[in-house]
Amino acid sequence: MYGDFEWDEAKARRNLSHHGVSFVEATTLFDDPLFVLYKDEEHSSQESRYVIIGESNENRLLVVAYTRRERTRIIGARKVTPRERRKYEESEKEF
Repeated sequence: MYGDFEWDEAKARRNLSHHGVSFVEATTLFDDPLFVLYKDEEHSSQESRYVIIGESNENRLLVVAYTRRERTRIIGARKVTPRERRKYEESEKEF
């Protein structure tokens, strides 16, 4: 657990090893005033899941999957794809 966030510790270790992104860093996307948020319809059959694209406190553009329970539960985090980067940059232009 980390503030208003929670996650599975084993999954967090695997995520860091596989994607090079810690779940602690992933929580900082929620502080990006320009983050892009959308519902992950493809993976929302059991519970509502969401995806946020934003800049972390390490100045990396990341994508984070999460769900809301009593806290925000981080499911996964990784660097953005070129398509996701464009989505973020295009939404940034709207402001």
